[in-house]
Amino acid sequence: MRSLDTNVKRIRHKVFKEIARVGFESEPETLVADIEAIPYHIVQERATYRESIYRERAVASERVRLAMGMSLRPENAAVHITAGLEASNIDEKYYEPPLMQVIPSACDACEPKMYEVSNMCRGCVAHPCKEVCPKGAISIVKGKSIINQEKCIKCGKCKSVCPYDAIAKKERPCARACGVNAIESDELGRAKINNEKCVSCGMCMVNCPFGAISDKSQIFQLAHALKEGKQIIAEVAPAFIGQFGPDVTPKKLKAALQELGFADVYEVALGADIGAVAEAHHYAEKVSTGELPFLLTSCCPSWSMLAKKFFPDMIGNISQELTPMVATARTIKQRYPEAHVVFIGPCASKKLEASRKSVRSDVDFVITFEELAGMFEAKGIHPEECQGESSLHNATAAGRGYAVAGGVASAVESCLHEYYPEVEVHIEHAEGLAECKKILTMAKAGKLKGCMIEGMGCPGGCMAGAGTNVPLAKAAADLKKYKKDSSRQLPPPELAEIHLD
Repeated sequence: MRSLDTNVKRIRHKVFKEIARVGFESEPETLVADIEAIPYHIVQERATYRESIYRERAVASERVRLAMGMSLRPENAAVHITAGLEASNIDEKYYEPPLMQVIPSACDACEPKMYEVSNMCRGCVAHPCKEVCPKGAISIVKGKSIINQEKCIKCGKCKSVCPYDAIAKKERPCARACGVNAIESDELGRAKINNEKCVSCGMCMVNCPFGAISDKSQIFQLAHALKEGKQIIAEVAPAFIGQFGPDVTPKKLKAALQELGFADVYEVALGADIGAVAEAHHYAEKVSTGELPFLLTSCCPSWSMLAKKFFPDMIGNISQELTPMVATARTIKQRYPEAHVVFIGPCASKKLEASRKSVRSDVDFVITFEELAGMFEAKGIHPEECQGESSLHNATAAGRGYAVAGGVASAVESCLHEYYPEVEVHIEHAEGLAECKKILTMAKAGKLKGCMIEGMGCPGGCMAGAGTNVPLAKAAADLKKYKKDSSRQLPPPELAEIHLD
């Protein structure tokens, strides 16, 4: 479903466009009325996707609140869409956790994992499903198989042996996509996120076919700051290539961002270059010498959160180098100390990384490619038509390769081969949180000694993040060409000596 242009994506785009429009155009005296009217712009004469126009507008209202960076309204009290607007109508507004939220009125209360016999059952004589069940949960009624759900242990053996594929595995799409088992049920059977487990990767959000899960946004605050003419510098993640159409070159995207109001544009791949050289040095000095048993990359915040939440004894093995987002932001602030910095990328969890207190991020806003597309439309900007004077020339092919799974490890490995040829390199990588948990378990058991381990919360890497616009395969092909055309392949070793405190 990630590769399809669905109604859910179209609805989200409408919300982002309307919120951006309000941020760019509304005056203080009309702001509340303009926001309250958004659900009526989105859902007009009749319901399209739900049983009534009232429920559809209720869902749209909650989407508007989340897009404003606010939390959902309580279900048992009358609260205006704009309640709490004063606290959100400021440029410095970060996200109040939790970032990911289930909209109760949108959730279809899908059944948790279970196996069910469909009408494809032929009532065969062999009854292999009954014979293989370890708990005797299957009985034959009027020649057809029936599963007793109270006895069933969800092992799936019955499904695997059915000759007619008549047994269906029913599972919540959001739960199936969550690699940390953070999706639970509320008292009405609707999905609920366990925030003690959630690492905000957003895979539940992009896999819910009802669009019932959404993250919070700073799109309104950013549009408002741009409207006021503040000096804002954009740092664009390397996964940007191909996200805004096949004809949108880096030069055109930079021009479109400047037309939107940004004072300058940097590649986050610059920070990736800094990190690749620094982590190569760290590996050579600490891991290859045996001082550290292994090293975990730090650029994916969901991967880092996973390690800290579920494997707290490994915190010392996580790279202490600045993530590309933070390294680039600090580089920008050295040149533009009074400017605001916005990170534009594919990632939902970067929104939390920017607001964390443990490491100063120097990032004032975070928006996704999906949200940026809404901002372009709100201002009537067509990136493919924009003409600029200069392109992006801040980074190398190594740093740009961070956008796909395996790219971080590959960049570090290339730097090690180039600058530390005597060091033997051992690389491992995992993508998707379930696989990340497996590889961390192996590392904890001592099976990956001497390894540089890259983890990516999203299967496929950043280019398959929750805030992307195009399918992974297409985006990855565009990135491969972009890397090939880069004027430099590797960052110079002196980047490791840059001080970004």
